[in-house]
Amino acid sequence: MTTKLEMKGSFRLDKETIDQNVILDKPGNYRLGHRNESKDTFVVEYVGRSDDNLNRRLHEWIDKSYKRFKMRYANNPKEAFENECKEYHHYSNLDNEDHPKKPDGTNLKCPYCNYSEQ
Repeated sequence: MTTKLEMKGSFRLDKETIDQNVILDKPGNYRLGHRNESKDTFVVEYVGRSDDNLNRRLHEWIDKSYKRFKMRYANNPKEAFENECKEYHHYSNLDNEDHPKKPDGTNLKCPYCNYSEQ
C-alpha cells in the first residue's frame, strides 16, 4: 500500500480560509473531509487535484457536503495526477466514484495500477 502525502491543514472549507491558505496560482492536491472531534483527527472522504489552480478548484467545493480540507502544491499537472493516484490508492471508503483521470492532452497512466481511461 502506498503511503499518504504530507499536506497542510486541516482548514475550514470556506472562501476566506481558502484564500488565506492557498495563495499560489499553482497545481496541487487536496483532501476533503471532516474533523472527528472526539479523536481530534481529520477524516478523509474525498481526494482530488487541480492541474492549474488549486485555489480555484477548492472554491468549487464550498457549500457541498465537506467541511474541511488539506492541501499540497504540485510542480506540474503530471505530479498532481500522480499524487492524486497515490492518495486514491492509499485511502479506502472514499466518496470518489472513479479512478483519477489523466490530465488533458497527456497519455499518462496511473503509476500504481497502470489505469488509463480510453
